[in-house]
Amino acid sequence: MPELRKDPITERWVIIATERARRPMDAGFESERKPQGLCPFCPGHENLTPPEILAFRDGAPANQPGWKLRVIPNKFPALRVEGDLVSEGVGLYDKMTGIGAHEVIIETPEHNLRLSQYTEHGIELLLRAYRERMRDLKRDIRLKYTLVFKNEGSAAGATQPHSHSQLIALPIVPKNVMEELHGSSTYYDYKHRCVYCDIVRQELKDGERLVIENPDYVAIAPFASRHPFEVWILPRRHEACFEETRDDQCGFLAKIFSQTIRRLEKALDHLSYNMTLHTTPFGEGPLPYYHWHMEITTRLTKVAGFERGTGFYINPTPPEEAAAFLRGIKL
Repeated sequence: MPELRKDPITERWVIIATERARRPMDAGFESERKPQGLCPFCPGHENLTPPEILAFRDGAPANQPGWKLRVIPNKFPALRVEGDLVSEGVGLYDKMTGIGAHEVIIETPEHNLRLSQYTEHGIELLLRAYRERMRDLKRDIRLKYTLVFKNEGSAAGATQPHSHSQLIALPIVPKNVMEELHGSSTYYDYKHRCVYCDIVRQELKDGERLVIENPDYVAIAPFASRHPFEVWILPRRHEACFEETRDDQCGFLAKIFSQTIRRLEKALDHLSYNMTLHTTPFGEGPLPYYHWHMEITTRLTKVAGFERGTGFYINPTPPEEAAAFLRGIKL
């Protein structure tokens, strides 16, 4: 059973997951790229994965070919759904059982298709899968937060070449999210406005860091970008919880997500990136000061000793230049 351990100085939690040591790691990544006919995510190999939790398919039976997207439990989970959530002290330290969920969203049946090559309908199905899984996990009172993320490329941590996303639901709210909540709450207490809404308004007005926009969403290069060509996607209007996204909004979100990734891939050769979906913790309702958003961070620079030691990032590309370059790309 995995467990969570708390650093008593920084109050940051760490997952100790010994089962993860058994998963295929980067050393096997290149060999997995070679055609072997054994990719567990390809149609016809459903028996190589745990039974699906959710699937979009055209009438085909569960756990059989004929699907457009599948969601399965991770075979080497960082956290497990089964068991009781138990917290205990170990001297001055705190730990709890590793209760949670770790799922894999197999985004497409096509083995070599990258996200930038998906149709907008394919991306819309992906976003709906994120939403549906978050809605379902929200019913589990043991869980406090769910992070959806995608690692694209070996430099970004991907060890399986067949395109997929992951979802990890946690029994605690991560420290990074707590810092976002604290900062946005402090801003709201002072100005009585959501800081994310103010960011959207300013970026639409100035246009310097605006990448693209549509009636419901904006894509921007954030003012204090940590990475070259970092892009955030945010709703134009205040929305705190991603899982409350309406069906009629998913098409606009799919369009701007697709166009953003395609622009990044045209701009940058051999692009590796991480996408993370930030949303309100479960049980906190539609907060007036927090705004869900997607963060897309490229792996063009290395996070090394200075960054890890200080929390500062060194970004050689001003976000204004990155946004202008991305805006100028013809799709």
